[in-house]
Amino acid sequence: MNDWKSETVIRFENVAVKRSDFKLGPATLDIPSGYITAIVGPNGSGKSTLFRMALDLAKPDQGKVTVLGHDVGSGDDDAIKQRIGYLPEEPYAHEEKMKGSDKAKINGFWYKDWDLFRYQELLRILQVNDNQPLGKMSKGMRRKTELALAMAHNPELLLLDEPSSGLDPLAWKAMIDLLHRHMDQGDRTILMTSHIVDEVKRLADFIVFMAQGRVLGFYEKDELFSSWFTYYISGEGLEAGDLADLPGQCGIEFAGQHTFRVTTGKAFEAESWCADAGLRIVSKSAMELDEIMAALLHGIGLETRVNEARGTRR
Repeated sequence: MNDWKSETVIRFENVAVKRSDFKLGPATLDIPSGYITAIVGPNGSGKSTLFRMALDLAKPDQGKVTVLGHDVGSGDDDAIKQRIGYLPEEPYAHEEKMKGSDKAKINGFWYKDWDLFRYQELLRILQVNDNQPLGKMSKGMRRKTELALAMAHNPELLLLDEPSSGLDPLAWKAMIDLLHRHMDQGDRTILMTSHIVDEVKRLADFIVFMAQGRVLGFYEKDELFSSWFTYYISGEGLEAGDLADLPGQCGIEFAGQHTFRVTTGKAFEAESWCADAGLRIVSKSAMELDEIMAALLHGIGLETRVNEARGTRR
């Protein structure tokens, strides 16, 4: 087991949810302690459902969820929730008429480690006036207020569901800086979802891809971006079928004159394979997060494409 997996802050063990219009899992996922892990994927992938299960706001139909060493749903979890900060994707409708300052008073009563000075500092950094109803605030202003509310008790585990939704560029930069500083303590963990590629690249240590209720993969960020590349490969008489066994290939497209565009998640192995096969790499480019996501989404049809490519050699 790798060192970063030696301690797990959240474990989703064979969890599944089945609804008429939605299915999640069965899925197993370990979130390492002391790092920022980002879950990315299309809407409806099940990302927010995982968050709600971790907080016992939604029940899995099967499987078990463990948070901070506690089996979720097994009894009184107030002590565990004291150690968690949560920013949901959508604001709570029943809080529309509540002032941000009033919600801060409620949080101050409930959280034993609530830090009023920290809360006020966060408001200042984010340039927020919390003395107005949450429902009257702009989307960005409310998001900043609720981020401050989620962070003011210095939680050991921070769950952020699309934290930058509605933020302008300056507020976004302030949020990035706050989250980096939050992690400077060294004993904290953030699990987040995001559609913003630059946000994931700046913050995440690990990236989880999800789609259609499935976990497609868990990757260390730097390793991920050093492994996924697009190549233009050329060779005398080269055909698509000749590239079917290229390591990690997940798409082959004809580019003209015995040249093919190939995507792979195993760049180092692919380059060695091409050298051994006497093929020339005309050019290569690192894939962006959304491109990797698209390649993984097409993974279900990969076996068919490989078989079709192999068929061209017969």
